[in-house]
Amino acid sequence: MPRTLLRTASAVLLTLAALTVPPAHADEGDPVAVTVNARAALAPVPETGIGTNHAIWDSRLGTDETADLLKAAGMKLLRYPGGSYSDIYHWADHTAPGGYVAPDTDFDTFMRGVRRTGAQPMVTANYGTGTAEEAAAWVRHANVTKGYGVKYWEIGNENYGNGRYGTAWEADEHADKSPAEYARHVVAYSDAMKAVDPTIKIGAVLTTPANWPDGLVAEGDAGTWNEVVLATAGSKIDFVILHWYPGALDRTAHVPDMIHLTRQQIAKHAGPGSERIGIAMTEFNTGSSSNGTNTQPGALAAADAYATLLANGVFTVDWWNVRNGIGNVTQVEGHTDYGDFGLLSSGTCTSDGGVCEPEVNTPFAPYYALQMVSRFARPGDRFIRAATDQEKVAAHAVRRADGGLAVLLINTSSDTSYPVTIDYAGFSPASGAPTVLTHTNGATAITESATGGATGRTLPPLSLTTVILRPAAAQTGLPGAPGQPAASGVTDRAATISWPAASAGARPIVKYEVHLQKGAVSEQIGETTGTSLTVGNLKPGTRHTVNVIARDGGGGASSPSAPVTFTTGTPASASCSVRLTKQSDWASGYVGAIEITNHGAPINGWTLDFSWPRVWQSLGSGWSAVWTQSGRDVRVVNDSGNGSLPTGASATIGFVGNYSGPNVLPTVFTLNGTVCTTR
Repeated sequence: MPRTLLRTASAVLLTLAALTVPPAHADEGDPVAVTVNARAALAPVPETGIGTNHAIWDSRLGTDETADLLKAAGMKLLRYPGGSYSDIYHWADHTAPGGYVAPDTDFDTFMRGVRRTGAQPMVTANYGTGTAEEAAAWVRHANVTKGYGVKYWEIGNENYGNGRYGTAWEADEHADKSPAEYARHVVAYSDAMKAVDPTIKIGAVLTTPANWPDGLVAEGDAGTWNEVVLATAGSKIDFVILHWYPGALDRTAHVPDMIHLTRQQIAKHAGPGSERIGIAMTEFNTGSSSNGTNTQPGALAAADAYATLLANGVFTVDWWNVRNGIGNVTQVEGHTDYGDFGLLSSGTCTSDGGVCEPEVNTPFAPYYALQMVSRFARPGDRFIRAATDQEKVAAHAVRRADGGLAVLLINTSSDTSYPVTIDYAGFSPASGAPTVLTHTNGATAITESATGGATGRTLPPLSLTTVILRPAAAQTGLPGAPGQPAASGVTDRAATISWPAASAGARPIVKYEVHLQKGAVSEQIGETTGTSLTVGNLKPGTRHTVNVIARDGGGGASSPSAPVTFTTGTPASASCSVRLTKQSDWASGYVGAIEITNHGAPINGWTLDFSWPRVWQSLGSGWSAVWTQSGRDVRVVNDSGNGSLPTGASATIGFVGNYSGPNVLPTVFTLNGTVCTTR
């Protein structure tokens, strides 16, 4: 975050209309079908998953009451010294020239609170006004002198905000403000810091896909910020850093593509061994005070985003921040929203003193949302697929290490209670009432009860509900889960899946089943007695996720393996080929060029068809052909000057593509009905 206490990064956030106050009563909606698939495993719940930010302007940073409140919320990672303050902060003398430093917020005080909370620390070393030597001395103080064992170290905060792309909020005293200069310093910082303690993990700042300035290339740069940083510093880092302030409450659908594109960039640019590089979301907030920053709508969005990010393999999500201060005061869903980006009240008032926040340390609604997520998804659990057929209701699920299962249900409707029916695949719940955790609009605690059954209940408006289930039978004697699968030999319609053998249980393993995830359901696409299987009949140009299950001689099934995700291509040879290139990008749209080459018989008149992968993509304009769009489908018909394509001839056409989420480019094109090779 920017260094000013109450600044909300409004320059890069979306402005949305305020939510309306709900009616006095509401009718129940139609039943919602919830599907939970225990055979479709996603990422494990990490030790550091639930986190938040501390800031050196917060005088209560190191108090026992703060630590105890964060511990009660399940916080497992605390980040310091506070967003953009990191790039003006000098730890040794505890100063931040140009910013306010509160008493009792020094590093040792922070660490005392970290230990009382039972969390891990993450420290942001000063890049903007600091040096590699200063950062190395901090590592020495923390891990050699004090023995704190600080594992995670970031190099700078939002360093792309140094004016390189026209907007400046991040301190940067380097004459060269390019990504190449930042990357060179990341290498120097990493070398100096790991010379003191080689066990630490170093993180580098990236831009978040589809968030400014992602996609921009500044004059003189060899590529985007991410491309240059990863190419230069990829071998020296252990994780990358994203920040996300979506500015709306309905952007969770962006997360899978956001993380996929980040991993794709890492794999392409960071060099050999890049699979070791993790992803940390070290600042997250809903980012829209008009929609409910610290009231229930923001809390529901926070729970949904945390669960989705963690299910997609992010190893920590850190709320901005513990305390922030009063902002734009509005009424949201029957409650005062103070426009405060903190979890806990600062007890501050508006400049005219007309409105004051609740008593200091009063938890805001997002506090309870993160507490709910921490009770729903515990370290050692594994996320599994879950989905609903109602856009106002979201579902997440985890499989517990003890064989149990937990389901998180989020009703975002402000005026409708939804009855839900829950169907389980690969899991049989025990009879009797499950444990149920609930948080409703305006509530000041999470309630716990043992009510209802495993397959149905009613969700109040604006509520979080977690259902915790035991298995119907003891999980003993079953095979262990197969090891992490890998995909090789991927073509347009096939791939070979290989995996380490599972450990046998009470009976020998007789086969392995390969299951393809299709949303919240799975389709078995093959089985084998070995540990490798080539699967076919896959859809070209599509991202596929599979799990492997071991089955023993008595029919007993293991838990699913970790997932492997791969993307099929297009035919290796075809009568046509297409090359799509981006000519320029401005983080919400781009100029694209499509080169069409005919490798078959001469063509006199052609039609090119493709589809946008996501609903947030659209055609702005096109040239050198006649362009039309229907839904997500785009059709391009030759114009009068380029309809003839002799064998070996090419035509190039151009367009403007718009996007408001992660920009996954189309990969499958058909020319006169034939699927082309995409180059």
